[in-house]
Amino acid sequence: MSLRTTFIYPGIAGYGFNSLGQGMEAGWISHGLAQLSACAKSHGFQVNLIDLRALSSWDDLAAEIKRRQPDLVGVTMMSVDYNPAMKSIEVVKETDPRIITVVGGPHPTLVTEEVVENQKIDYIVTHEGEITFVELLHAIQDGNPLSQRVLKGQRPDLDSLPFVDRDLFLQEWRRHGYTLDSPEVPFVEELPPPFLTLIAGRGCRYNCNFCQPAERILFGRKVRRRKPENVMAELKELRERYRFASFMFHDDTLTEDGEWVTDFCQRYKEEFGQPFFCQSRADIIVRHEEMVKLMAEAGCRGYFIGFESGNDRVLRFLRKGTTRQVNLAAARICRKYGVKIWANYMLGIPTESKEEVKDTISMLKEIDPGYYSPAFYTPHPGSDLYEYCLENNLCLITSHDQYRRNPTETKIRGQDYDFLRWALEESQRRKQLNQLRRTIARYWRRYASPRKAARKLARIFAG
Repeated sequence: MSLRTTFIYPGIAGYGFNSLGQGMEAGWISHGLAQLSACAKSHGFQVNLIDLRALSSWDDLAAEIKRRQPDLVGVTMMSVDYNPAMKSIEVVKETDPRIITVVGGPHPTLVTEEVVENQKIDYIVTHEGEITFVELLHAIQDGNPLSQRVLKGQRPDLDSLPFVDRDLFLQEWRRHGYTLDSPEVPFVEELPPPFLTLIAGRGCRYNCNFCQPAERILFGRKVRRRKPENVMAELKELRERYRFASFMFHDDTLTEDGEWVTDFCQRYKEEFGQPFFCQSRADIIVRHEEMVKLMAEAGCRGYFIGFESGNDRVLRFLRKGTTRQVNLAAARICRKYGVKIWANYMLGIPTESKEEVKDTISMLKEIDPGYYSPAFYTPHPGSDLYEYCLENNLCLITSHDQYRRNPTETKIRGQDYDFLRWALEESQRRKQLNQLRRTIARYWRRYASPRKAARKLARIFAG
């Protein structure tokens, strides 16, 4: 009989239990688990999912484990998920100590020594797990469990992997009352349902100190990306399966490879018209305006851009590779081609002064982004800036739950968080003229758009 595997998704550090469907944090799939599921199923293994976001308590988790009787439980873990992931392992072993437990993901890869301390974890898979995890399943099923506890994952050829198993999540969500006609929860008006997310590649070649070298440790120094035709094949399958109306690329910086983007956009324009968002960088946008134009023509409706700061000294400190003027120029190019901006930025960066925070505020008022995505700087394990905070006794993180990038808690010493809360609010206060323009545009879309007027005339003549 095939080994029975149950995955646990522990992402409740933000909204807690009973949070399924509440936006990005509680309404999107884990591509890591969905990819592992697709690989395991392609080898004939039985796989199902328990999503803690859909449960109401730890007792519910114990009941689900008893009902499903898995031979093996796999848990993914980012740093912010450490506490619920470890609690899940505890519940599993208390329910049935014979169940084999496996953890993987970014935190076990970056802070392996911390995870190893939990003796209730039987195996730890670091780095990328598609090949190694399936090999582990075969070894256990064949009665030859591995003696080595920490298993370093092998890097797969991304084009050879099966497409991610979105039904792993959808089928489980629907058991708990998920009724949206959408594989994942939409989050902006430019991306209507049915909405979904996908990943074209892994890795990032940039050197921002609030992220690197974690990204290189996880995925290697080079960016690996699926061929455009492979991504197109997945989109065609997703169209048949879900009739999606929009999607988003999860890639850290999809636009870093201009040749790939050009090839993809040309193919996409011929086959699809659905709008999409992706992540880019201000310097790439400024250097490659023609690419922005091409992407907008192909259906790109928005960029996630990590502006981070409006002060040049702070940007150099972050090793961001951009400047305030580059950030502003990128925003002008996006406006020129009708590409919405999702502005990622941080307040309370180590060494940042109040005047430098005000530079970020003034930059944002000039950029006037479609969407604000602020964070209080949060030191994350695996990054050089995290090590800087430890070396300088700046870190105030006392629980893994605090690794959320939310702008609500104190994160480091040396910052006035009362001032930062004021700055947070002020950074999202639009100039009066910009607000007026947005209000007029909103009413125009609602009451006077040519498309709506045409539909209204059609109804009149049909009557």
